[in-house]
Amino acid sequence: MAARLAARLSLLAVLALVVVLTAKADFDDQFEVIGDRDHIGYKDDGNGGQEFSLELDQESGSGFKSKAKYLFGEFSVRMKLVDGNSAGTVTSFYLTSGESSTHDEIDIEFMGNSSGQPYVMNTNVWASGDGKKEHQFYLWFDPSADFHTYKITWNPKNIIFEVDNVPVRTFKNYDDLPFPTSRPMEVHATLWDGSYWATQHGDVKIHWRHEPFVVSYRAYHANGCVHSKNSSRCPDGSDAWMHRELGDEELRTVAWAERNCLSYNYCADGWRFPKGFPGECGRK
Repeated sequence: MAARLAARLSLLAVLALVVVLTAKADFDDQFEVIGDRDHIGYKDDGNGGQEFSLELDQESGSGFKSKAKYLFGEFSVRMKLVDGNSAGTVTSFYLTSGESSTHDEIDIEFMGNSSGQPYVMNTNVWASGDGKKEHQFYLWFDPSADFHTYKITWNPKNIIFEVDNVPVRTFKNYDDLPFPTSRPMEVHATLWDGSYWATQHGDVKIHWRHEPFVVSYRAYHANGCVHSKNSSRCPDGSDAWMHRELGDEELRTVAWAERNCLSYNYCADGWRFPKGFPGECGRK
């Protein structure tokens, strides 16, 4: 598998791109707007950077996606989620290759709550159209009270999900199972009405009397390989994330998150998989 991936990377036209947004001009250079541009706000974050906000109301949701398509990389952003009664809302930071039946996708989604109830952070991986690999967490802090950092590391060996530099999940690549390795993906950030499923399996709908709902983003950082016609390899400097796997200490933080914060694990949902769990379940 490793040899095949190395050969594929040598044939693909890719180049390293580090993106750090510091101004609205940078935003317009790097991203395309999803939905209504009037629902996206910009302001100085007070530290020389830029803060971007997404707004959801009955008229429209909002979002943005990268103009670049990445094949492996490290992606992070600081987010402050919708406060108060956010039931029915879904805030996301994810990568996707598109909407085909064989698409790849790596998700971090936050499912809104009724006032006083905890947010749920949903992580998921799709490979060749095969998904249903959710781990859901109750975070150990209120993600609407302040900014926190959410990070995805994607390389040929695994996908790592981190919160404030704490690894909470790793999804490994096994030779005999689907894994995102060949489809370049765009980075997306969105805020939308997910009333049909987001809060208590869709039983609690969005309350529009609380509109507009607003989520804020700071310190977006992308360090990855971009599909391009101008290069045939990732330049030096990508090894830090291209070959990253969790060490023993980091795996202990994943185990801690699973013991203390995990609210749903697809590998324990026998009702959903009556004919047997997906192949990666139970593997080390």
